Amino acid sequence: MMKKRYIILTTLFFALVITSCKKGFLSQEVNPNSPSVASPQNLLTGALATTAYRINGGGGSQYYNYLSVWMGYTTPSGNYVPSPTLEQYSFTNASFQVFNPLYSNLTNYNALITAAAANPALNYFAAIAQIMSCLDYQELVDNYNDVPYSQALNSSKYLFPAYDKGQDIYNALETRLDGAIALINSSGSASSPGSSDVYFSGNMTSWKKFANTLKLRIALRQNTNLPGNVAALKTEVAKTASEGYLDDKTFALCQPGYSASDLNSGQQSPFYLYWGYSAAGGEQQGHAYNRLNNFYKTLLQNYNDPRLSQAYAPALSSNTMVGLTLGASNGALTNQFTSAVGPGLIISPSMPSVVISGAEACFLVSEGILEGYVTSGTAQDYYQRGITASFVALQVPNAAAAAATYYAQTTANVGWTSSSANYLQAIITQKYISLVNYGSFEAYNEWRRTGYPILTSNRSVKAGALGTGPAPNRIYYPSTEFSTNLTAVSAEPAVDPFNSIIFWAVKR
Repeated sequence: MMKKRYIILTTLFFALVITSCKKGFLSQEVNPNSPSVASPQNLLTGALATTAYRINGGGGSQYYNYLSVWMGYTTPSGNYVPSPTLEQYSFTNASFQVFNPLYSNLTNYNALITAAAANPALNYFAAIAQIMSCLDYQELVDNYNDVPYSQALNSSKYLFPAYDKGQDIYNALETRLDGAIALINSSGSASSPGSSDVYFSGNMTSWKKFANTLKLRIALRQNTNLPGNVAALKTEVAKTASEGYLDDKTFALCQPGYSASDLNSGQQSPFYLYWGYSAAGGEQQGHAYNRLNNFYKTLLQNYNDPRLSQAYAPALSSNTMVGLTLGASNGALTNQFTSAVGPGLIISPSMPSVVISGAEACFLVSEGILEGYVTSGTAQDYYQRGITASFVALQVPNAAAAAATYYAQTTANVGWTSSSANYLQAIITQKYISLVNYGSFEAYNEWRRTGYPILTSNRSVKAGALGTGPAPNRIYYPSTEFSTNLTAVSAEPAVDPFNSIIFWAVKR
């Protein structure tokens, strides 16, 4: 039953909050029958670290790493037997699931909200938990459309929670983010989260910007394909416009103390844990399995983009960039002949996790200005700042100067003036380039919303591939819902991954 599932899944965070243990604070070795008792500080650290772990693909092939393939960043290596799940889109309701991990994470945030209700000194903790709950629920909607919301996390009253419409949840999240900002503004005497806040070290001004950026993301997600909502969404965004947004100076990174001291302890950065190297110097799963996709390679080469050599490394055999085509027969193109993830992405085992990058934040604001949601600044300035932030993050040599040379080109989707025929395409294309591998889920969302970049050439050529588009439009509800919450999930329309869409998207 759902109640039982939440209780069991909640135990994940208890392992994550033991930051002082040598055993490793990302260890999941916990007895579900004897849950620990955590302080608000440890609860906050664990919940925030869990969110970052999921977004950055720390779980290996689960979470969003598969979207790096579908979104044209990577292809499976020729060293491996082809995967029908990835290359023929032949997946089931046991594939690619984030449903249970997200509700587990939400349970932890909800515990902080409950604790603050009895102790106003914890209001800042509650505000952060409200903001992060909105992030988790947005992920749920963006994966599944309709999900439990109004009856979720209340198993004493709703053992089998009903599903809410994705649109209704989005509307509720905007209001909830307003409430979190108001709670911060009215709680000047509350206890600071301090170092237990592993995103902003207790800086509540930064948290208000984070909340406001989520509001903008939620609004823009609906802007393209739901014109009837635009006026109300602009009014909603304007309510908290004075709080500002994340940008290239203030952005959301998670650093709970990732360490290179023992790469096998589970204490390293979750991105490095999947995409990097082991303590002995061997390739981790993601590094060995994922090779440069020809779609990404060609796109960046056509734009004279120096980020390609930071996002990927030259093939060992030729010292040149060599990619693969999704679903094609790789033949002799084993790992020594193809390009792996590069030094600008796998920086170190102690690198922070990216939750919202400076580049993504700037591109959101650029689009917000373009579409009339944000009234300060210029779309061109934030667009160019987003490109520069991406160059910096990928450690391009002389990043600022290199970025300026890059966006000075008279090429559509690179130079701002040269993109006048479709500024939105330029913004989303540059966002896509910047999100390489760590931000595949956001790239997938923006592709489903806008159709950019145009991924038709990335359609799997594997014989027998299902569907007609370059990638499926959504995933199935998990099998656990059919065994624990059958009546509620059965009331939802049957899911077709190629024809069922999230409410804000169009069929691709």
